[in-house]
Amino acid sequence: MKRVIFAIVVLSGFALASCKKDYTCECRKIRTDDNGNTVTNSDGTYTFKDTRPRAEDRCNDMEETGTDLLGSYTRECDI
Repeated sequence: MKRVIFAIVVLSGFALASCKKDYTCECRKIRTDDNGNTVTNSDGTYTFKDTRPRAEDRCNDMEETGTDLLGSYTRECDI
């Protein structure tokens, strides 16, 4: 009986440690015009079903700096 209880406790610990949940990553594009004015726009919301550290890594991987038809921008993303 003690072995069964021990096995249940160990398996429950593994299940909780690797628990995957839905985490929402919100991204925004930040632009600065020639006059120094800053404009921030929403640039997407993404859901990751993963552990929190992995979801944060995936969200941070979506950050970038670049140029498009409207000029230079910085894309920032946070859980």
